[in-house]
Amino acid sequence: MVTIACRGLDVDLGRRRILSGIDLDLSAGALVGVIGPNGAGKSTLARAMLNLLPAAGGSVCVDGVDVAQLAPSDLARRIAYLPQGQELHWPLSVERLVGLGRLPHLAPYSRIGAADQAAIESAMRETGVTLLRDRIATELSGGERARVMLARALATEAPALIVDEPLASLDPGHQIEVMALLAGRARAGALVVVVLHDLAAAARYCDRLVLLDHGAIVGDGSPAEVLSDAALASVYGITAWRGEIGDMPLLIPLHRRD
Repeated sequence: MVTIACRGLDVDLGRRRILSGIDLDLSAGALVGVIGPNGAGKSTLARAMLNLLPAAGGSVCVDGVDVAQLAPSDLARRIAYLPQGQELHWPLSVERLVGLGRLPHLAPYSRIGAADQAAIESAMRETGVTLLRDRIATELSGGERARVMLARALATEAPALIVDEPLASLDPGHQIEVMALLAGRARAGALVVVVLHDLAAAARYCDRLVLLDHGAIVGDGSPAEVLSDAALASVYGITAWRGEIGDMPLLIPLHRRD
C-alpha cells in the first residue's frame, strides 16, 4: 500500500504561487476526488505529488520518503499517472502503447514477458479496448484514445493511481464505466486520486473530496460534507439540486448565483 503526505506544500509556476500551505494525507482504500474551479491548482497538486513540479516550500513524501529522493522508476512503480489531454505523436498500435505502462518494470533492452503481457491484457479488458489492439493509436477517436491511455496507466499495476480529468472526451456510458472502474480499484485496496470537474460524478463515486480554491484546501471530507450549499456558493458561485436514488447521491448544478 502507498501513502502520500503533503506538509506545508507550496508550488510556484514562474513568479506565481499556485499552491500554498497544502497539508494532505492520502492512504489506500479510498477514491479521492480533487475538485475546484478552473485555476484552483488541481493539476498542479497532482504533478507535485509525482515530483513533476518542484516544491517551492514544504514537502511531499511517498511512503515516508521525500518524493525528490525517489528514483523516477521507483516512483513510477508505486504511482501510475494519467495526465489530462495527452497528445500522441507516434503511430503505435494500441497494444504497444498500452505496453508502455510496463516500462518501469523492465530492465534496459529487456523484452515484454508473460507477466507483462498478462498485465497488458488485463488493462485493455478493464477499459474495453481489447478489440482496438491492432488499431493505430493516432487514428483513434478522442474517447477511444482516452480509454487507451487509461489502460496504459493501469498496465503499470502500481498500488496507487493519479488520474487527471479522465472523463474528458468520453460519452456518458464510458464515463460511468471509468468512474466505476476507479471506485472498484479503490475498494480493492488501491489509492486512487482523480481530478474532476464533474461534481455529479464526484458526489456519486468518490469516498472523499479535497476542494481547492485559489491554491488552498478549503474543504476535505465526505462528498456530503464538502459539497455543501455554502461551499458551492462561495467556491463555484452556483446553486445545485441534490437528491438520491436508492443509496446513490445525486447532485445537479442548476444556476449561477448573482
